[in-house]
Amino acid sequence: MFRPKTTLEQWRILQAVVDHGGYAQAAAALNKSQSSLNHAVAKMQAMLDVELLEVKGRKAFLTEAGEVMLRRSRDLTQTVESLEQLAININQDWEPEITLAIDLAYPRELLFPVLESFLPDSRGSRLRIIDTVLTGSLDAITEKQADLVIHVEIPKGFLGEPLTSIKFVLVCHPEHPLAIGAQPIPPQTLAQHTQIVIADTSSRPNEKQGWLKSENRWTVSQFDTAIDLLLRKFGFCWIPEHKVKSHIRDGSLKQITVEGSQFKLMTAFLICPQAQKKGPGVTLLESLILQHRDVELL
Repeated sequence: MFRPKTTLEQWRILQAVVDHGGYAQAAAALNKSQSSLNHAVAKMQAMLDVELLEVKGRKAFLTEAGEVMLRRSRDLTQTVESLEQLAININQDWEPEITLAIDLAYPRELLFPVLESFLPDSRGSRLRIIDTVLTGSLDAITEKQADLVIHVEIPKGFLGEPLTSIKFVLVCHPEHPLAIGAQPIPPQTLAQHTQIVIADTSSRPNEKQGWLKSENRWTVSQFDTAIDLLLRKFGFCWIPEHKVKSHIRDGSLKQITVEGSQFKLMTAFLICPQAQKKGPGVTLLESLILQHRDVELL
């Protein structure tokens, strides 16, 4: 079993000597005697058989080896400090890990400022963000797979706060037969062409949502993949407008309409599956998401 030759305190003393410019200054900062600091560094150098500091005049300077080892030592002390802080946070019920499940349709532009605000106050909690779709999103709520869930449906028995509206539009390539023909398109005509759909992330998918009447369906895991296929003249797809707005604007994709449905409008909700058990980290993240919701679209 490995036994370290040095102590954490010795590395902290070395850092203080360098940061404060000498033994005397470091001794005053640490409220220790200068002789004890000299002894600690000298003992550490002897144990390692490496010269870390050399004294010139009244100042101590790092050797080349000392510079490398000092850099590594800062990682070490920072890790220990993080561990100790984590223990305090756990003792205060601050969660060591927080899971946020987000429906793929939710605009990520609303999420980034939330994360920027959360990081400085997260106290080292790990944040796990998972993408979910359809039944997968419902599973994250009903089976309590996540601490917070953003989804376009609130299952029975749960509460949710509205965050924004998401408009789904039907799009295809401007040279696709569906774009060339008369609008709106009869549903039976639509069913004759390839439909691109987003895969349900549940382990037990239940296809109860959306128009899925095309005999030829291509399933992908991300909207970005669907857009790539559309740009290459493959099929049609209902996609959140914010993801294809620029393509519609520049003419690389065309919005089409089908009889009985020009577009779909859904509301994204923030749901806390175990609201009665949420800790301070989840509470903070929840409040930040609500602060950055797009209320103008509701």
